[in-house]
Amino acid sequence: MQAVEVKNFLEEKLAGAEVLVEGEGCNFQLNVVSDELAALSPVKRQQQVYMHLNPWIADGSIHAVTMKFFSQADWRTRA
Repeated sequence: MQAVEVKNFLEEKLAGAEVLVEGEGCNFQLNVVSDELAALSPVKRQQQVYMHLNPWIADGSIHAVTMKFFSQADWRTRA
């Protein structure tokens, strides 16, 4: 699986989110930029992403995912 596949898939599923993906094969790191998701609790944020990735996790296409969430403002001002 390629990072661009994960990026395109999640951006299609998570309306208004920008998803930056690093990694390949079955391990990925996600930076998710979304005011809507950033406003949720950490558990709720992850649930919103995992509900879309679960089929790929279940079939072994994705093994490990790490996620960071940013509001638009936080993303623009990150160091």
